[in-house]
Amino acid sequence: MKFLLFLGTSRDSSPPRPKRLGQRVAKACLQHFESQYFENQANDVEIELIDVLDYPLESIFKPHFAYAKGRAPSALDELAEKIQAADGYIMVSPEYNHSMSPALANLLNHFGSSLFSYKPSIILTYSAGQWGGARAAVNMRTYLAELGCLPVSAMIHIPKAQEVFTEEGTYETNQNDAEWASYFERGFSQLIWWAEACKAQRGRQNPNDALVRNPAQRNAPSD
Repeated sequence: MKFLLFLGTSRDSSPPRPKRLGQRVAKACLQHFESQYFENQANDVEIELIDVLDYPLESIFKPHFAYAKGRAPSALDELAEKIQAADGYIMVSPEYNHSMSPALANLLNHFGSSLFSYKPSIILTYSAGQWGGARAAVNMRTYLAELGCLPVSAMIHIPKAQEVFTEEGTYETNQNDAEWASYFERGFSQLIWWAEACKAQRGRQNPNDALVRNPAQRNAPSD
């Protein structure tokens, strides 16, 4: 099982303080996977961090699928291959104006739904304040459903993340590690369950047969 963790923050400055708070959250997710799945299931689970800062994009938007074959930037080609090979996605986002990170949306919008479709995702939001990005998560559900990677019902919200995690992604000393681990596991166990089910079904039936090839197919009959 292969998973991609998208870190959707590009702000590498202060304010807010601490800067790049999402890095702490992403590191905590990776450490949870390592402790819960790598040790218990040997090499059956893989996870890779996809940081939006590692993908500087052109100022004029042009999606990966709009390039002629062999002409797309190599970084987009490589990420497209990773997205297609993955079995599920962890979408980590702060909140901007009650919405998801524009940097995350910009990166994801460069790829068609055929790469994401018929695979699950999980929404994980955070903030330096009391809401934990929960309002951003509401529209992320619609966005990810349209992208094809349906989010599982369990979402993870982390308010005041700077008080929960250290810079290394470990828990601050005043936190209840067991309660946080249980909270993470509720969501991640759903993600893995659905990822296993979807992978098995993709092995039985090619999902591309169900994808719309012609935009006109979306239209309701006129008569």
